[in-house]
Amino acid sequence: MVASTNIATLASLTADGDPWASYVTYGLVGGSPVLCVSRMAEHGRNLSHDPRASLSIVSPASVSDPLATSRVTLAGTVDRPVGDELFAARTAHIAAVPAAKYYIDYSDFTVWILRVDRVRWVGGYGRMDSAAGADYASASPDPVSPHAADAVAHLNGDHADSLLAMARNLGGYPDATEVSCSSADRYGLDLSVVTPRGKAVTRVGYAEPIDSVGGLRPATVELARRARG
Repeated sequence: MVASTNIATLASLTADGDPWASYVTYGLVGGSPVLCVSRMAEHGRNLSHDPRASLSIVSPASVSDPLATSRVTLAGTVDRPVGDELFAARTAHIAAVPAAKYYIDYSDFTVWILRVDRVRWVGGYGRMDSAAGADYASASPDPVSPHAADAVAHLNGDHADSLLAMARNLGGYPDATEVSCSSADRYGLDLSVVTPRGKAVTRVGYAEPIDSVGGLRPATVELARRARG
């Protein structure tokens, strides 16, 4: 999720200790967010006097209910990279935010790296978990989800019957009446389900993880066959 977008809400602390939320952009170095902010901005001054900060990042996936959208908070402290790390951080930020090349070298701008100490993920209603910074650092971006929009649209447009079978026979909702796919990643599909009891979400996993969006079609075909079998 963090690698699928470049915008976030930054929480910093004012000189009086008050929380301050700001809209920011970021790049990534090894999973660590790279910020480029001006000291003219309040959040830029905040980071200079107190390195504690967190980023709230919302999945770019569009859903009708915002609280059903996945989001993650990365909390830790910021510092200014130097030497080779500064070059890597600068390069990563410009790659994620091309417009930054016009201002990143201005004297009032500072490049910061957020050293993540802990993570809180919310996947929608009733779906949440926490992780330590070390576990986050050892993870890798999903190679499928950022490129799966067309495949998800195809599943919803042409294979509603297969999605229904998946939810009923693999997803734990035998009374499902309507099903749509909300996202796909390297491990499986997230499904939105309608039953006589109300709405719900479930997940169905592929037989094996896939390493590219090219593996999505055979993986979902196998899922459909298994669901029908």
